[in-house]
Amino acid sequence: MDRKKELERFQETKKHGSLVFPFNIYPCTIPGDFPSVALHWHKSMEIIFVKKGMGRIQTGRNMCEAKSGDIFVMPPGILHAIYAVPGYSMEYENIIFEVEFLGGGAADVCDKEYLVPLAAGQLLQPTVFCPVDEGYAQIVGCLQRAEQLCSVCGRGYELGVKAALLELLFHLLRMCPEAPERDTPDMERLKMVLQRIEQDYAQPLTVLDMAGVCGCSSSHFMRWFKRMTGTSPLAYLNERRLAIAAENLRETDDKILVIAENAGFENLSNFNRQFKKRYGVTPKEYRG
Repeated sequence: MDRKKELERFQETKKHGSLVFPFNIYPCTIPGDFPSVALHWHKSMEIIFVKKGMGRIQTGRNMCEAKSGDIFVMPPGILHAIYAVPGYSMEYENIIFEVEFLGGGAADVCDKEYLVPLAAGQLLQPTVFCPVDEGYAQIVGCLQRAEQLCSVCGRGYELGVKAALLELLFHLLRMCPEAPERDTPDMERLKMVLQRIEQDYAQPLTVLDMAGVCGCSSSHFMRWFKRMTGTSPLAYLNERRLAIAAENLRETDDKILVIAENAGFENLSNFNRQFKKRYGVTPKEYRG
């Protein structure tokens, strides 16, 4: 299997919004809703609009401070993560949509020159816009218009949302004309490993299993993963399992034992101990 097919195999496939309206806005708080959002990538386009407080956002191997008003644009295929800053909280909107929603498929210049390259991760670089930047008002205007339309959902609001996103893409192209750099082989391998974890976190996944994705020894893999992400592969896996368990505690009525098992924890006592260490409360207390 070639590298491109392997990356497609392990990409995130979660759909946002509905099948016919693949657009959604998620209000989030770090660390209120979850301690962090682990390093990941997907084919959707994502915009992180910081509303209040402060945090840290990672794109690739670059870390950036995120402050109130900042807007982070993550084109499809970009590795990114969100972290809390000790002593601070960050409220933000996570705006996610499929590029195809903008009108891909039409045999015109817009599709050929902009939408197809955007979906392939070949049009825009990850970019952050601050309130003092030229053109910031236009970016914010598009996002606020889409948000207002979705809050009311009046007749034809979907057309308005699409129009706002197309205008947003127009402004992004004017403000960020540079072509993005291609992923390095290391970044491509990291994407494969992270998506293997997303696919098999509920299974007894070992370092050897993860190293097999890269075709290297366990010892080399552990050094390489730490260099690429700043953490060990097992620590990353444990963080993802705890985050998935926390999400299920919030959004389902499943028994705690079932949630622990579905997140990859074989021992309930160990799950309770790890969860309290990470979140400061027991799973039962977290659920409220």
